Amino acid sequence: MTHDHGEIDWAEMAPHLEAQAELYAPLYRQALAWLAREVTEPGLVVDVGSGPGVVSSLFAETFPGARVVAADGAAPLLERARARAERLGFADRFGTLAGDLPGALADLDYPADLMWAAQSVHHLPDQRAALAALGRHLAPGGTLAVLEGGLTARFLPRDIGIGRPGFQARLRAVEEDAFTAMRADLPGSVAETEDWPAMLSAAGLEHTGTRSFLLDLPAPVTAATRDYVATSLSRLRERIGESLDGDDRTTLDRLLDPADEAGVHRRPDVFVLVAHTVYTAVRPV
Repeated sequence: MTHDHGEIDWAEMAPHLEAQAELYAPLYRQALAWLAREVTEPGLVVDVGSGPGVVSSLFAETFPGARVVAADGAAPLLERARARAERLGFADRFGTLAGDLPGALADLDYPADLMWAAQSVHHLPDQRAALAALGRHLAPGGTLAVLEGGLTARFLPRDIGIGRPGFQARLRAVEEDAFTAMRADLPGSVAETEDWPAMLSAAGLEHTGTRSFLLDLPAPVTAATRDYVATSLSRLRERIGESLDGDDRTTLDRLLDPADEAGVHRRPDVFVLVAHTVYTAVRPV
C-alpha cells in the first residue's frame, strides 16, 4: 500500500494494487493456511482495507463455508473486488462495505469470526484505538489477524554496478522517514511504540501468535515480476525522489529507463525478496 493517500486516483491505482497482491499470493496463501489451523470454520470473514479484493478472494477459497466481506474506503477498488468474486464463482457469499474504517464496520450484519487487517491499521491516527474498534466487531472467541511490519521488499543486489553500492538501503531509509512524516501528519495522530502484541493486549484482545511469511522470487524473474519492480520504483520516484541526493536520484532514473541496459526493465539480476509479519489475537469469550 502506498503511504500517501491524499490525492490518489484509486481507479488508476487499482491495476498496480491488484498486480502486487497477485504477485504476493504465495505469501498470502502461507499466512491463510496458518490462520486456517487456528480458525477452522469461520462463518464471517472480514478483510479490513481490502483494496481490489485479491486477498478477500483467497479467504473465500480457503474457507469455502464462509461469507466474506471486503471493507475499504475506496469504492473503485471494491468494484474490482465484486467483479473478481463474480468471475471466480463465489459472488453469492461475498459482500463489500464502503466507508471510512473502522467506523464503517458498524454496518456489518453480525460480528466476524475472523478479521484480517493487512497494512491498514498504520494509516489510522490512533492505532491502539483502531485495534480496539476492530475487536468490538469480533464475535466472542473471534480472531483478529494484523499484518504489519516485517522486512521491506528488496529488488536488487547491494552493488548494482551503477552509482554507490547500497543504493536500495539508502532508498528505504528515505522511505522510512517519509512513513514517519505520514504518520505524524495524520490529524489526531498518536505516537505509538510499534509493539503489536502489546498494542493488541492493550486493546482488550488476547495475543495468540506471531509469524512471518516469505516471498522469494529469485532472478531471473517473470515479465509480471519485472513490471511490478519497475512500477514500485517509479512510484517511489514520485513520492520521495526529491529527498534523495543527486547521485541516488540519477541512479534511480537510470534504473527506470527502459532503454538503459542497467535499468530494471533489462538487467538480469532483478529479484523480489520480502517478509510480512502477521500478529493474531482473539476477543475473550
